[in-house]
Amino acid sequence: MYFFEAPFWVGVFECIEKGKLSVCKVTFGAEPKDYEVWEYLLKNYSRLHFSPSVETVVKKEAVNPKRLQRQIRKEVAAMGIGTKSQQALQMQREESKLVRKVLSRKQREEEKQRQFELKQQKRKAKHRGR
Repeated sequence: MYFFEAPFWVGVFECIEKGKLSVCKVTFGAEPKDYEVWEYLLKNYSRLHFSPSVETVVKKEAVNPKRLQRQIRKEVAAMGIGTKSQQALQMQREESKLVRKVLSRKQREEEKQRQFELKQQKRKAKHRGR
């Protein structure tokens, strides 16, 4: 954050770690642009002298209610709705679905192989003139 303190512009950098606040005051000449402040911070952060830490109450940032609602919906969808027994039944259904899928894929491949072999036999028989 920066502000005008006659006759110069002053920047105040805050550092909050583990519930403790320390600040550093930097004097700029003319009014700095945002990108100039950012550049200064990137280049000189290690040289800044912060004040001794002071206990502070860190306020939680306000959460957008719509975003919060979306997060809750996602969590509920991931966790699932219902009792533990209903969730167990759902898991059992999912497992049986996977088993069924594997079996049907295996049967399809076997049928495909059988059809292929049958076609090969017909081709050989045709080739022999039968």
